[in-house]
Formats: sequence, structure tokens, C-alpha cells
Amino acid sequence: MRFKADENLPQSVTNMLKNAGHDVQTVLDEGLGGRDDSHVLAVAARESRAFITLDKDFADIRTYAPTQHSGIMVLRPRDQRVATITAAIARLMPLLDVENIAGSLWIVDEQRVRVRR
Repeated sequence: MRFKADENLPQSVTNMLKNAGHDVQTVLDEGLGGRDDSHVLAVAARESRAFITLDKDFADIRTYAPTQHSGIMVLRPRDQRVATITAAIARLMPLLDVENIAGSLWIVDEQRVRVRR
């Protein structure tokens, strides 16, 4: 799967995804740090990359309609410690091998993955 990782994600998440065989580019690597949310999401869509973030604003389907993008994954951990975030991603890995995120919003917490299409 192809991902654009937001600047608020720890490098360990990017590394986990890459080590699992996913194609990951980061917002910071591309010089998009601090850019407007809609601009970053438009770049991800243009590159056919699902956007992965901790930013809850992206869960608003009225503003960011999932069908207009290559997928949005919002991580909603109980806290933002690196260990908590990487544990959520580790639990999610098997799902990434069988499900396509394109055109949908995934909200991921420690207990479940909610999908909106």
C-alpha cells in the first residue's frame, strides 16, 4: 500500500510500515511541513497515497470526504506515547494486507478500526 505519513507521526511508525513492504513518503521528507491540511491531503491524493495522521480534523467527512481521496487513516490512541501509537499500527498490519483503504476513512484506536466509505 502507498502512504503519505503526516508530520505528527513518529518515525517508528513510518519505519514499521516500510519494513512491512509498504511504500511510505513523509510530509517532512517532501518539504510539506506546516502546510495547510487540505494542501497536504491533495498532494497525497495526487500521488495515490493514503494519508495517515494523528490529526483528528481529518476525521471530519464533511470537510475531507473519503471518496475524494486515496484514503485517510486517523490514529486515535488513548495517549500519544510512541509505544501506544506503534502498538496500534502493529495490530493494524494484518488488515492492511487484505483491505484497501482507498476511498474510505479509517479511524483506528486500541480496540477497533471504524471504516467510513
